[in-house]
Amino acid sequence: MRVVVTGAAGQLGQDVMKELSRRKYQAFGTDRHQLDITNEANVQEYIHEVKPDVILHCAAYTNVDAAEENEELAYQINTGGTENLARAAKQVGAKMLYISTDYVFDGTASEPYEVNEPTKPLGAYGRTKLSGEQLLQQNLEEFFIVRTAWVFGVYGNNFVKTMIRLGEERGEVGVVHDQVGSPTYTVDLAKFMIELMETEKYGIYHATNSGICSWYEFAVEIFKQASLNVVVNPLTTDQFPRPAARPKYSVLSKKKIVEQGLTPLRDWKEGLAAYLEESKR
Repeated sequence: MRVVVTGAAGQLGQDVMKELSRRKYQAFGTDRHQLDITNEANVQEYIHEVKPDVILHCAAYTNVDAAEENEELAYQINTGGTENLARAAKQVGAKMLYISTDYVFDGTASEPYEVNEPTKPLGAYGRTKLSGEQLLQQNLEEFFIVRTAWVFGVYGNNFVKTMIRLGEERGEVGVVHDQVGSPTYTVDLAKFMIELMETEKYGIYHATNSGICSWYEFAVEIFKQASLNVVVNPLTTDQFPRPAARPKYSVLSKKKIVEQGLTPLRDWKEGLAAYLEESKR
């Protein structure tokens, strides 16, 4: 099976490439230098040349705060790029899996979001990712959309790395306690994506590690597992203002994974332990 991976140099993309290689797939990894997804002609040429069976679309404009100032650029990548790939996928008969986000929801829920619940993004990043979802569905009758959240992996800048760096530098950190979600280890997400792409079980999925925590609780667990003696002070969102609003509650229901007979991702604390072990190598 021939698999194209966009964003292959990114945090998730690198783990997807490793997992595909481990499973002996013929993988074609692209970054923005090899494939400009915002250029429709470029996408058409590349996809028709490679003729993949599957496109795993990990490439995205993910800087949530910068997207508020650069919504047009975020739109070109997250929406336009996704539509270009969907059109090309249709022409060559490839399956397509698009990575989306918890930011398509406004975070006002009090229980985990189901895949079919109404979306209401708070900011530019969520709007552009949701538009990508919608254009994918308009162009392809059969598709995979995988919404995830709070992603961390050894190949990217992420909350875990930031906490460990700040903890070592300062010995004391402040972290918001009133935003709740589920962390996601990229290795676990990559494995789920590949399991899903091997099926015909199309549709929208929510995939994060299991379990729920606040950013504050996440930080406390990071320092505990990393054996770092760091004081963690709980802050409110109002005490830590950012250009882009964050969903206060972004727990995603993984019910559909179980219903479809797929493998749920392990508990986030186990994912964190595996990440810290991998980081030592």
